[in-house]
Amino acid sequence: MKLLEGKVAVVTGAARGIGKAIAIKFASEGANVAFTDLAIDDNAKATESEITAMGVKCKAYASNAADFEDTAKVVAQIAEEFGRIDVLVNNAGITRDGAIKRMTESQWDMVININLKSAFNFIHAVQPIMFKQKCGSIINMSSVVGVHGNANQANYSASKAGMIGLAKSVAQELGPRNIRANAVAPGFIMTEMTDVLPQEVKDAWNQRIPLRRGGTTEDVANVCLFLASDLSAYVSGQVIQVDGAMNT
Repeated sequence: MKLLEGKVAVVTGAARGIGKAIAIKFASEGANVAFTDLAIDDNAKATESEITAMGVKCKAYASNAADFEDTAKVVAQIAEEFGRIDVLVNNAGITRDGAIKRMTESQWDMVININLKSAFNFIHAVQPIMFKQKCGSIINMSSVVGVHGNANQANYSASKAGMIGLAKSVAQELGPRNIRANAVAPGFIMTEMTDVLPQEVKDAWNQRIPLRRGGTTEDVANVCLFLASDLSAYVSGQVIQVDGAMNT
């Protein structure tokens, strides 16, 4: 039997990159997948088609994850169309990097709202559904910079540190209803964003990583699969770094 057979997973920000890899991994293990993105563009439609072709139910939803009311409506739609929600992956996120002295208020607010507030919005919306089911797994996508900080990324680091605190608090608060919450903290992961970096920058990163390579989106997706499945039934309130021992 597949690890997520019969389960329904919601993945935010999943039209591409890490979110897409997670959605595909979940589908390969039998999950029906609802995923969101800010707009359902060609990338989102292609992802939806790719997952549907795997023999599971999949639907893409346009969602402004940073908007509380919009999130509640989207989650209600998902629950109505899929019947239940077993797994939530809060993956939606952006960067607006810069030195503190030059960072604008809008750069700070945008990153905090999209990266952190969105996770609160989705958790707030799904928790009554998981309460009734008396089960659920919530996975917050953090980052190694949320654990260790990073120069010129104060807004991003703060948002990702917040994802950890949120997961730990939710784990304690919702644990009595058999709802688990954990955070995943990726390190240097090879995505479309990192592909454009000069080779010398990539080489420098690889030299910092004991495993001597950047991670893949599948490396992250595999950890999320573990946390989504019953293999991790007694794992909650944890932060798992997926960074090749870059930060130990």
